[in-house]
Amino acid sequence: MTTPSGRDLPSLLEVAGSILDGVSAEFVTGLGAPSAVAKGGTDFATQVDLDLEQRIRRELTERTGIAVHGEEFGGPPVTDGAIWVLDPVDGTYNYSTGMPLTGILLGLLIDGEATLGLTWLPLTGTRYAGHVGGPLYCNGVPTGPPPASALAQTAVAFGPFNVSHGGRYPGARRAQLLEALSVRAARLRMTGSTGVDMAYVAAGIFGAAIAFGAHAWDNAAGAALVRAAGGVATDLAGNPWTVTSPSLVTAMPDVHRELMAVIDEVVGDERTSR
Repeated sequence: MTTPSGRDLPSLLEVAGSILDGVSAEFVTGLGAPSAVAKGGTDFATQVDLDLEQRIRRELTERTGIAVHGEEFGGPPVTDGAIWVLDPVDGTYNYSTGMPLTGILLGLLIDGEATLGLTWLPLTGTRYAGHVGGPLYCNGVPTGPPPASALAQTAVAFGPFNVSHGGRYPGARRAQLLEALSVRAARLRMTGSTGVDMAYVAAGIFGAAIAFGAHAWDNAAGAALVRAAGGVATDLAGNPWTVTSPSLVTAMPDVHRELMAVIDEVVGDERTSR
């Protein structure tokens, strides 16, 4: 598939996948790495984060001619043109403590739109990839869309939070949403990895996922994967997800409608506050 910008998405997907395959052994070897850069509270980066980002950035730039914006070292603006966005270790706390729900996230944005995504989970030997127009690939094999379901039959992944924190989506309001979903969804799950949550929605393991963060490197790959699988990616207000969105909500269409109804009941006008 070639986009209006002239990008050959299948070829880019293949190149990007080969690069992530090439660093997966290093990711596995570094499991349990301690903090190397403190970011505040329990948020930190390991030396593996730093080393992998530099290596992946160099290879992507050389092989695709497209610049990279990474979590650890930044990069060009993510709103215009084609740009890779990279999280070399998503779920760093999980990674540092030895929990296998952690991976490498790589998304391709074109004019701010999630166009292509890869989520590599080396500790479970699972690789998810896809681009707009589909299909979703799991370990290189195309998959069909998840079967139709309802919110009451699915597990919903929920982003971690501290109930005492404020911000755009205060912790107390998140707790209220969590409470409301506890009687609407079959199960609630908090993995600590946005990348895992969104990839599992695309694969039909989770029925939906909610992420309260706005970082492109956390959200772009997952938004692309869910869309490749036939799902919906919006913000908490129900607007289609772009790189400037303040949050990310994903699900297959029917479940997404039900989930947004619950969000509207609990969050209401606050969901668009900045």
